[in-house]
Amino acid sequence: MLVLTRAQVEELLDLDELMGALAWAHEELSSGATSMPPRIAAMTAKGLLGAMPAYLPSAGLGCKLVTLFPHNTDRPSHQAAIVLFDPENGSPIALMDGTYITATRTAAAAALAARLLARADAKILAIIGTGVQARTHARAFALVRDWAEIRIAGRDREKTTALAAELGARATSFEDAVRGADVVAAATHSAEPVVRAEWVAPGTHVSSVGYNVPGSELDPELVRAATIVVESRESSFAPPPGGAPELSGIDPASVAELGELVSGSRRGRATPVEITLYKSVGVAVQDLAAAALVLASAREREVGLEIELEEIHA
Repeated sequence: MLVLTRAQVEELLDLDELMGALAWAHEELSSGATSMPPRIAAMTAKGLLGAMPAYLPSAGLGCKLVTLFPHNTDRPSHQAAIVLFDPENGSPIALMDGTYITATRTAAAAALAARLLARADAKILAIIGTGVQARTHARAFALVRDWAEIRIAGRDREKTTALAAELGARATSFEDAVRGADVVAAATHSAEPVVRAEWVAPGTHVSSVGYNVPGSELDPELVRAATIVVESRESSFAPPPGGAPELSGIDPASVAELGELVSGSRRGRATPVEITLYKSVGVAVQDLAAAALVLASAREREVGLEIELEEIHA
């Protein structure tokens, strides 16, 4: 079994390749070609440990174990490990860090949704949040458009200012970031709305990533008014911890899947003035698509440590 560290995963995962792999993975997911049960989790007083198994024809068989501890300050709120298995015989073939993959595939999928849903003339990007996802969103969304202006908003003024300087963006308030933005990428653990409906102009594309509990970073009025796209209806409308509480009361039949937009079987934006919303909960096929790219690159470049878990005798 090949073992890959976080530093090796970061070196091996190509963001451009990932965008293409995610598009194909979501098309497979929406076509019914995959096996992906809803996420399950063990809960603690401070966080959760989730298990996310899946089989994806283009990427193989695997499972991610991921923790979500929203109040972490000295390390990421999401930490993970991914194990890949041989789909022919079930043998474990790779163990790799999943923390970087989780952050990167989440942002890359949001960027893919923006590519499909944002207006062609979108030029102003607002990133709401100052954590790991804010940085990865900035990297991924740079592949979608050549932004004329990027705005950063967060609760902590010092962090907001520092991140804006790092990214060459403008630090501002939640309201000022959202008003007049063409694309709003929300990446917080806020238990109350930080993207309010009255701030969002007609024609804006909004994305929100992650499981927000006990509340939501999105204004419920905004959710009700938007054309909604999700990764998977089954996952997004599953009970906690697998679903999106923000979508409570929304008819699943009215919601499109990202893979349906990729294949063209369903339309996303229909008019220049409608508000579109990509609501992500994170699905295992995204992790598999990314992990398969990492494994292929590791084998090609002979990176990683080979270990033997068990000796197989004929």
